Formats: sequence, structure tokens, C-alpha cells
Amino acid sequence: MRFSIYQVSRKGGREKNEDRMGYCYTREAGLFALADGMGGHPEGEVASQLALQTLAARFQREAQPGLDDPPRFLHESIVAGHHQLLHYATGRGLVDTPRTTVVACVIQGHAAYWAHCGDSRLYLVRGGRLVARTRDHSYIELQQTMAQVVPLTERVNRNVLFTCLGSPTRPVVDAAGPLLLQPRDRLLLCSDGLWGALSDSVICEQLAAAAPLSDVVPELVEQALRSAGAGSDNVTAIAVEWEGADERVPGAAVSTDELGDQVFASTIQASLAGEAAPVELDDAEIERSIREINEAIQRSAQRKP
Repeated sequence: MRFSIYQVSRKGGREKNEDRMGYCYTREAGLFALADGMGGHPEGEVASQLALQTLAARFQREAQPGLDDPPRFLHESIVAGHHQLLHYATGRGLVDTPRTTVVACVIQGHAAYWAHCGDSRLYLVRGGRLVARTRDHSYIELQQTMAQVVPLTERVNRNVLFTCLGSPTRPVVDAAGPLLLQPRDRLLLCSDGLWGALSDSVICEQLAAAAPLSDVVPELVEQALRSAGAGSDNVTAIAVEWEGADERVPGAAVSTDELGDQVFASTIQASLAGEAAPVELDDAEIERSIREINEAIQRSAQRKP
């Protein structure tokens, strides 16, 4: 398996950058993921980091060296990240939970699989054409879809999501794949700081350029920052160019051919400073965390005048 990759995160006009990204790989499979901690809730940077840690820890355990069922892995790992956030909040007595969006992609064999929750996106471009894009879990995207059936006049804020990780309710996780890849296919995972400032056509055009990812991705990010101006959101992107599973392509940035069965490489931080790695939660612990969070929210609401 051979691929080129480039990742970058820039702080816009926000107080801090709560975006996180990273990738892991074995000889036969690669995991690429991005999370965007949500403002208006505590510790967004913890939420995004913990979501990625959970994905990486489960990938390391299950990719031996390939995944038995990539769609199941993605769905279960994203939901597991949600449960980790509930566990984190209840363990610290937080009234509100840290929350995050997430998008993740697995490449295995000749195919790509992906899943997401929230409005962090995945784009797949082939030969200058947009082949696939995730659909945001936002009321504005839902409104635009429903408007084709029932005309709607009231506009809603594009930033308002109806699901995310860390909410007291079970997250909505949409998955896609397998999609067979061709050499030179490019996949982009990005936060809303990128796609909110640039149109799909601009993103697609830039990704389709002949230049290497190390030129294309930084320019996309800078273009988004310039377009959004002083009030820019944080802009984070991780892009992958598929080189192939069998053929040997000179110059590929990453080649996994020579890795042993038990070798695992990762750019995702293993744990938060001072925090233990994610733990496996049983059903009783999950239900208790959800119940305690809901009870804390109700108590807080009752105290408000």
C-alpha cells in the first residue's frame, strides 16, 4: 500500500485551535481522521483529541494487519469515542460535556471507506471531478435537502448541528464505502473552517491540480484564511493521494510493503497530558454516564431563574 499525505492546521481568529487530525497505518490498512472540537461547550480540544485517540487505539488493536470489517470498525469506533466523552465528563463532574465533530477514512486493499458525525467533511476527487462528499449533519443541509420536496422559507444557521460526539443523545454516524480507488485519487478531510470559506468547486479545482499535496493543501488553507478574514475559524486539513496497493510507484511518500504483521505507525498522540489512554466501557458504564449527564443538565436548568 502506497500513498502520499499532507496535513496542516492553522489557528484563525479564534482564541485557541480545537481541531485535531492524524493518521495510522499497518502493512494492509490506513486510518485517516480529523475532529473539530465544538465551541460553546467545555474543553473542545479534549473532545477532538479523545475522539482521535479512541479511533487510533481501536485501529491498533483490530488492524492485524488488516481490518475484518472496515465499515463496522468505523461506526463502532466513532460511537466508542462518543462514550469516552461521556465517561470523561461524568468522571470530572462536568455539567456539560466536551463535544466534537469527526470524520474518518479507512483505506484497505484497493478501497476507501469513510464515516462521519457532524460537519467535518471528506472530499474524494478523481481526474478533476468530485466523486464523493459527505453530507453535513446540520439543519441548513437538512433544510436544503428537504426544500426539494417541501419549500421552506425560514433560514437557519449553518453552524447549528443536530448531532455530534459528546451530546447526551446517541450520535448519528453516516458511513460510505467501499469505493474502489484508482491511482492519483485524492481524498481530503477538513474542518468547516475550510469548506465554510471556499466553495466545493474551488476545493475540487485545487485538489485536481497537478502540483503535489505539499503545495496544494497549504494553499487551500491559506486561501480559506484569506477569504474568511479576521474572523476566520480554525482551518485544518489532511489530504491523501492514493498511489496503489500492488503496483510500485516511484516517489510515494509512504510505503507499507515492508512492514511486519505487528507493526503499527501513528501520528495521533497516544494520550492527553496527564490522562490515561481510553478505556473500554461496558454497557452499564455507558448507561450510567448518560444518566448522570442528563441529571446534571436537569439540575442546572432548574437552578436557572
